[in-house]
Formats: sequence, C-alpha cells, structure tokens
Amino acid sequence: MAFIAQLPPCLIGIETCGGAHHWVRVLSEWGHTVKMIAPQFVKPYVKSNKNDAVDAEAICEAVQRPSMRFVPSKSIEQQDIQSVHRIRSLLVGRRTAQANQIRG
Repeated sequence: MAFIAQLPPCLIGIETCGGAHHWVRVLSEWGHTVKMIAPQFVKPYVKSNKNDAVDAEAICEAVQRPSMRFVPSKSIEQQDIQSVHRIRSLLVGRRTAQANQIRG
C-alpha cells in the first residue's frame, strides 16, 4: 500500500470482489482513478492458466477498452443497505423452506 500511496495519480483497474468497494474508496482518496470490472468481463482477456500475473494483465487489458462496462462504486451506507436486503432475503427463503418442510 505504501508503494501505491506514493504513485502519482493514475488509472487503477480492479476486478470486482467482496472488498473491492473498500479499496476503490481508499485508492480514490489518494487521488487515483479506480475502475471496477465484473469478473465475467475480464475472463475473455485471460490468455493462459489463471494466476495473479495473468489476471493482472487481463484486468489491465480490459480496463483500457473504450466499450468496457464498469461496476459503479458503492458507499458504506449503500453496502449496509445491500447487506440488510441480502439477510432479509435469506431469512425469507429459510422461513419458506421450513414451512414447506412442516407441511410436507
């Protein structure tokens, strides 16, 4: 992180994952332009077996494409609301499954 913090502002591409929104916020505070790409849009640019170097090269290639679709960054509040919705959805699913089990 110390290396990235000292870089002059540049474009950074990140494959979307669980912690990507946090890193977008951190890297943006340091003045970098950060773009997130969904994994299914990076996959076509992977040239050989999956490893960190090959993934980094694929992300670099994908982020430079003019027609690439990027994932918008979420604030902490948006992520909190999303987690509440996901938890509720899981609870409704479990309740329905349990009711079906009791009836069946």
